[in-house]
Amino acid sequence: MPASSSDTIAAIATAPGRGGVGVVRISGPACRQIASALLERPPPPRMAALREFRDADGLPIDHGLALHFPGPASFTGEDVLELHGHGGPVVLDLLLRRVLALGARLAEPGEFTQRAFLNGKLDLAQAEAVADLIDSGSDEAARAAVRSMQGEFSLQVHDLVEALLQLRMWIEAAIDFPDEDVDFIADRALAERMDDIRGRFADLAEAARQGALLRDGLTLVIAGRPNAGKSSLLNRLAGYDAAIVAALPGTTRDVLRERIEIDGLPLHVLDTAGLRDSPDEIEAEGIRRAHREIERADRVLFVVDAADPDAVDAVERDIAALPTRAPRTVVYNKIDRTGAVPTLDAPRSAEGRGTLQEPRTTTLHLSASTGAGLDLLRRHLKDCVGFHPAGTGALSARTRHLDALRRARSHVEAAHRLLVERHAGELVAQELTDAQRALGEITGEVTSEDLLGRIFAAFCIGK
Repeated sequence: MPASSSDTIAAIATAPGRGGVGVVRISGPACRQIASALLERPPPPRMAALREFRDADGLPIDHGLALHFPGPASFTGEDVLELHGHGGPVVLDLLLRRVLALGARLAEPGEFTQRAFLNGKLDLAQAEAVADLIDSGSDEAARAAVRSMQGEFSLQVHDLVEALLQLRMWIEAAIDFPDEDVDFIADRALAERMDDIRGRFADLAEAARQGALLRDGLTLVIAGRPNAGKSSLLNRLAGYDAAIVAALPGTTRDVLRERIEIDGLPLHVLDTAGLRDSPDEIEAEGIRRAHREIERADRVLFVVDAADPDAVDAVERDIAALPTRAPRTVVYNKIDRTGAVPTLDAPRSAEGRGTLQEPRTTTLHLSASTGAGLDLLRRHLKDCVGFHPAGTGALSARTRHLDALRRARSHVEAAHRLLVERHAGELVAQELTDAQRALGEITGEVTSEDLLGRIFAAFCIGK
């Protein structure tokens, strides 16, 4: 992506389509020149002024509010000009073309926020939170994004870096003065500092994990034999008739996708074709697509007709044939026909059985027809990913943040072991340095141009 501040960029900052107000945003050194040519007179700094927006012949294109934010006291850190006119696509296009003719170029996706990062107005975690706020799909996700955008996530990361730095200074001082009577490496205060840092890592990792759940959600695939009630279950979770329900087997032939929210947790729910051998070419393609989505799932709800003895007897065989190692929940549906009561059976612990275990299975008895047991399913879906409702201090975070935190935490744990077991000061200091470097990737203190390009390319144009 272009990273030079010597040129001036412009873009329509409001969403495509018709609206009451449309905004053209401009950033760069030519803002004042563009304002003088485009407007009757430039607006005063940081004050909204009503102006006509004029074309090259001096004829009005539109009229609206003009705002000028002189750098560095602006979002990007450069001179910024915003033109707030009417939200018709033709009018906005005319206005943008006029701005480009006056010396600006069309901005790349995310380039305004990228310039804010490069000019020190935001760190990388805050910049990513801008996009997360725009894309947030729930109240909780928006609040988490605002916390990160305002710097709460970055502040906690910086506090951890500072604590690691102080600990490393202590260790390196002990290395530099080995003849002192006091064994600094064995000092109890040093161990207490290490334990405090480990606890802070755990708290930050949990807050970031909750934020990642709010941002990315859980991909949940509903699978099972035909007529097990998969589409009925989707409709119950969605709260409306998202899928056609019929007694005829094979009604669902393609993948149906619905976005559902449970107490702020986004669920990407996929209803799939019934799993069976079918001579029908179209249904067979639907089953192939079902297998593909099952392979990608974060969790599989395998729905069984509890009133069908053959289906119940074949559950283990059907589960073993699933093309996934993702966790699964066996949902015994239609208990309204069997007289059973809603129940949720937690899986037995897999401890002590080796590392290559089949995914543990939870069983749930409910009725998609009556809704009995749906509360158990909703609670189970939150519990299986460790999701907590709003108000728990979640911070908007991404997979790369979680990975960086995981690597930093592993270096700290390695430093702790080296400190306790070997008193190896040089090795402890190196592990702490590596932990600092991993944390620096979150805020952008340690980064690469390739990473920046991929992050900001995912933003919308005009932001």
